[in-house]
Amino acid sequence: MIKTIFAAIFWMLGLAPLYAAEQPIAQAVYSFGIGPREAASELAKRWVPVLRYLSEKSGYTLQFTTAKDIPTFQGQMKEGSFDLAFINPYHYTMFHERIGYEAFAHERDGKLTGIVVVRKDSPIQSMAELNNQTVAFPAATALAATVLPMAYFGEQRIHATPNYVVSMDSVYRSVAKGFFPAGGGELRTFNTLDPEVRNQLRILWTAEALPPFTFAAHPRVPKAVVAKIQKAMHDMDRNPQGAELLKTIKFKGIDPTDDSYYDGMRKLNLKMPGESSPVKN
Repeated sequence: MIKTIFAAIFWMLGLAPLYAAEQPIAQAVYSFGIGPREAASELAKRWVPVLRYLSEKSGYTLQFTTAKDIPTFQGQMKEGSFDLAFINPYHYTMFHERIGYEAFAHERDGKLTGIVVVRKDSPIQSMAELNNQTVAFPAATALAATVLPMAYFGEQRIHATPNYVVSMDSVYRSVAKGFFPAGGGELRTFNTLDPEVRNQLRILWTAEALPPFTFAAHPRVPKAVVAKIQKAMHDMDRNPQGAELLKTIKFKGIDPTDDSYYDGMRKLNLKMPGESSPVKN
């Protein structure tokens, strides 16, 4: 009753938009953006059952959504298109600063590890041998798969030409087929790759691990809703069905987190292509 009276007063005073902004309203369905690190069909196969489970446990419908490629997904993040999202740590710090996305959970003991792969039978044994060669990458702004390897090439004065092939899955398959001598990826996606493809590849180089991808919520999502989803995630490994679903996405579990967990990421002062300055603390 009191909230209703205050809402009426705000409306009469012309402050209803302000009131609404400060008091997010719970809804039945929330979009859940998962970045296209793999083909959309593979992502859906792994994540739709997980989100269905979390929907049942939280009481809110979490709707799987992705994009055709990484730049498109990141563009949608910049517009605040997703209510909830699973994003890399660099872009989390950016979207937290610019839009207000708030970290609330991450993979237990998770790390983000960039890699470069070659065919298993390739004669290439070092990154230096990729000098003056064309290397496959998913997108210019893919943190682990592109930015870290390209930074290493720059530091070592290795002149590799990037060729962007949409997703990490496309990178792996292109290298396996011999279209490129090497390609950038990420250890998790490599480990979840179809064995038929993975067994044709060899990891040539591994970057220093970064903090894991984070689950983040747009400020329009009520904190009470986020808290229920966070609890459902945290409890997954204690439930037989939840534990089995975690295995499909290669997680040991999911732990609560907050924005401060990513302060270390900010201190790295990384800079993405097209960004005027790095995200800083």
